[in-house]
Amino acid sequence: MMEANTMLVTEFVLTGLTERPGLQAPLFLVFLLTYLTTMVGNLGLAALIWKDPRLHSPMYLFLSSLAFADACSSSSVTPRMLVNILDNRQMISLFECMAQYYFFGSSATTECFLLVVMAYDRYVAICNPLLYPVVMSSRLCALLISMSYVIGFLHPIVHVGLLFRLTFCRSNVIHYFYCEILPLYSMSCTDPSINALVVFIFAAAIQAFTFMTIIESYMRVLFAILKKKSAKGRSKAFSTCSAHLLSVSLFYGTIFLMYVRPGSDPHQYQDKMYSLFSTIIIPLLNPFIYSLRNKEVLGALRKVLIIFPLVKD
Repeated sequence: MMEANTMLVTEFVLTGLTERPGLQAPLFLVFLLTYLTTMVGNLGLAALIWKDPRLHSPMYLFLSSLAFADACSSSSVTPRMLVNILDNRQMISLFECMAQYYFFGSSATTECFLLVVMAYDRYVAICNPLLYPVVMSSRLCALLISMSYVIGFLHPIVHVGLLFRLTFCRSNVIHYFYCEILPLYSMSCTDPSINALVVFIFAAAIQAFTFMTIIESYMRVLFAILKKKSAKGRSKAFSTCSAHLLSVSLFYGTIFLMYVRPGSDPHQYQDKMYSLFSTIIIPLLNPFIYSLRNKEVLGALRKVLIIFPLVKD
């Protein structure tokens, strides 16, 4: 009788970043500006690389794919968060919740493997420069990018599929600004232990594999750089790797803090800040990290800015 009278939850309330009404309007403006900047930065960078034939090298093709993944990651979270800031009800259906988690998990997984591909590209370019054009062929580049996206599309299907075994009949309030999967488990009437274990295993396996592969690639790159006799050659090699290393440090540092921590409480304020940094701030920073010190990208951008007024006139 008790089980029959239990009301199943099909809609959830996202509390967002703050429940203070006075902060809603400033937060909306800040995150709207952040989202627009993220979209212009990432999609603009991807379009610039595809438009300029001089940037059709493997390094820049991987960078354009990463920029697109960042745009997808931000788009999976920020628009819904902006709607919830304006909507006092802050409701999201179970289907929308699953869809949001799927698209975020897909873009995050894709980014993990694209960062590995970019590290491998730098390894081949610095450690085997003479073989670089042969090893990093157009066919291999297309295959590596495709594999990154396919794995990204498939990985979250496992977790979303396991969500269908759960029923939700407790509080429907998610103390988060988007539909993260871990807070959902605390509201489940069904034992979510299997779900949590699968999330931990997959997250730990993917992050450990990709992170260790990147570390191994850059250890070999470091030894190759130190062997260079020319100070100019060492400086150039370090310069080409520095942006990617900074992006890797930000991405993996935040992801490890979010998921690979025993006994983490999804309701803690610090977890919300880690998620904010991962979903909104990193996609905003990446285009600037990769572009500001890159002479080829800046040169292509100047060329577009010079031509555009002439075409307009």
